[in-house]
Amino acid sequence: MEERKCMECGEQLRGRADQKFCSDACRNAFNNKKMGDTTNYMRKINRILKKNHSILIELNPDEKTTTFKGVLAKQGFNFNYFTHIYKTRNGRVYYFCYDQGFSALENNKFLLVKKEG
Repeated sequence: MEERKCMECGEQLRGRADQKFCSDACRNAFNNKKMGDTTNYMRKINRILKKNHSILIELNPDEKTTTFKGVLAKQGFNFNYFTHIYKTRNGRVYYFCYDQGFSALENNKFLLVKKEG
């Protein structure tokens, strides 16, 4: 019979035939190494998106309002990160963080909206 070893630490495995790791700690360490760089990058972007979303919710309780760019910036809003773009028939562009959107107006003002449905 072939000797089975833990994919992380190399320790001999005892137990189920399909077992790959000797412990949860080794399984977690193996998967963290495998997903490390990509996952950290994705976590960073998701943190920014969540923060932007929270700021938009806080500043837009009535689902449609205006605010100034400086107010968004002071709260830590990052204008470079959003989940998608929506362009209306008349050409207005909205940038969305999930269901919360913003569109630039004149004089450093922004229109904040909530996507329906």
